[in-house]
Amino acid sequence: MESSERVWRERGLRDAVLAGDEQAWCALYAASFDGLRSYAQWRCAGLSDLAHEVVQETWLVAVRRIRSFAPESGSFAGWLRGIAANVVRNHLRRDSLRNGQLQTIRNGAVEPPDSRLERREEAERVARALATLPEHYEAVLRAKYLEGLSVAEIAAERSESAKAVESLLTRARQAFRDVYEKGE
Repeated sequence: MESSERVWRERGLRDAVLAGDEQAWCALYAASFDGLRSYAQWRCAGLSDLAHEVVQETWLVAVRRIRSFAPESGSFAGWLRGIAANVVRNHLRRDSLRNGQLQTIRNGAVEPPDSRLERREEAERVARALATLPEHYEAVLRAKYLEGLSVAEIAAERSESAKAVESLLTRARQAFRDVYEKGE
């Protein structure tokens, strides 16, 4: 859909939602849900329970803040991803405080942690690393590894050369590795 058509359509849906039209919400929800769910899975490193919470909380925030959605500034899906990114960061901050306390208890235990807990901790570490990346790094990594776009497709989407996208991907992967290895 062309940008001006999207703006016109999404502005109309937003205005209808503000006027109390349930069908408008249904249209926004139906058009955005799968993409939001995929984005949450990506940002939560495959932790389905966390991704599910993030999706739910994102919709709750969207309902409360629909007045602030400006279609001319970006798509509804992009607006939702921005909310979801903040929700993920908030969840990870809360969990890291709780896990810091639980980590001490577990390290004092005689039995080693089970592999399921280790996998979850690993996934949380990946999610924390993704959450700390600058948006342009996260976006190019998402396009490549979640959406499965080729370098040429990403370049066309971003109006950049393939060489520039390759360079950006290299820097984004290195930034991810740096943060991941620090364990932040």
